[in-house]
Amino acid sequence: MSEIISVRFPNGSRNYDFDPAGLRISVGQEVMVETTQGVEFAICTRGNHTIQEGEEVRPLSTVLRLANDEDRRILAWNRNRERDAFRIGEERIAAHGLEMKLVRVSISFEGNKLIFFFTADGRVDFRALVRDLASVFHSRIELRQIGVRDEARMIGGLGICGRPLCCCQFLTNFLPVSIKMAKTQNLSLNPTKISGACGRLMCCLKYEQFAYEEAARRLPKVESFVQTPDGPGNVKAVDLLRETVRVSLDSDPDHQKVYRCSEILLLRNGKGNRNGIQIPAPPPRYVEERPEEPFLPGQELVWPDDRDTPPRKNRNKKQSEPRREPRKESGKQSPPERAAETPAKKNRKPWYRNNRKGRPNR
Repeated sequence: MSEIISVRFPNGSRNYDFDPAGLRISVGQEVMVETTQGVEFAICTRGNHTIQEGEEVRPLSTVLRLANDEDRRILAWNRNRERDAFRIGEERIAAHGLEMKLVRVSISFEGNKLIFFFTADGRVDFRALVRDLASVFHSRIELRQIGVRDEARMIGGLGICGRPLCCCQFLTNFLPVSIKMAKTQNLSLNPTKISGACGRLMCCLKYEQFAYEEAARRLPKVESFVQTPDGPGNVKAVDLLRETVRVSLDSDPDHQKVYRCSEILLLRNGKGNRNGIQIPAPPPRYVEERPEEPFLPGQELVWPDDRDTPPRKNRNKKQSEPRREPRKESGKQSPPERAAETPAKKNRKPWYRNNRKGRPNR
């Protein structure tokens, strides 16, 4: 087991492993490391962690110390020198009449070396330019030609997805991208839609290429002969993402229908004749389960179990029993409504007179 840390240099997108040399370094701390170009300023992107033997890249450089205020002051001074060197470099290139575009100037932390990155269509003889720049800066001068992808990585920017360029964030090297990937993914072959900020094909075409190739092996090809629930037909288009095909039926060649790949039966993959192909019975139709309608505000919520269940009766009320007449007790008279309906009897006293005392009720 080896203990290492990961750091990233300013204006860089790649992480490098270093030996912490016994120091406890956390994410975001600024450190000074030893490189082949000398002492450099870096930022820790992953603190102390262990890896298995043989996984690290040997030999590992060591971390010298944590950065202090003096190191930050030197770094800011070098950034100002880089801006001045870039302006002077453009002036010298125009004076020598060289067909090259200056992209960036990088100065080492110790200030004894300047690297000029440029792009050009072909080879450029810049020997006179190097001597001119060395007489101005009195330091070691190096001119390095880069490609358009490296230029986009150094400058940075936003892609058509709205996010920062992948080469500026996490890509360590550029993968080969071809126009065949755009054809496999059924993308528009318009160069303005599939090209990145560098003018080359977008690197993200490589991300999902394996999934598209695997789907293309499983799904039928164009002009394949298939059997559908509505009869035999030929495949005219394939949607790899939705895994659907558009079929022109023999019974209705003027119209095309879309089927899922699970609904069709492949009889011949690709172009060819139908001689000797036995057409079996059509497969059963796939019934898609539609989701229930969304609940709208103000709508009464009804559970699925209660839709076909009749309303429950209130057991406290005996609605099935007929209404009974009030019980007549001895010594009590019915109310006036009942008295009016009851036929009068002979020698019957009025209802408002007490039968015993002969005076009205109170």
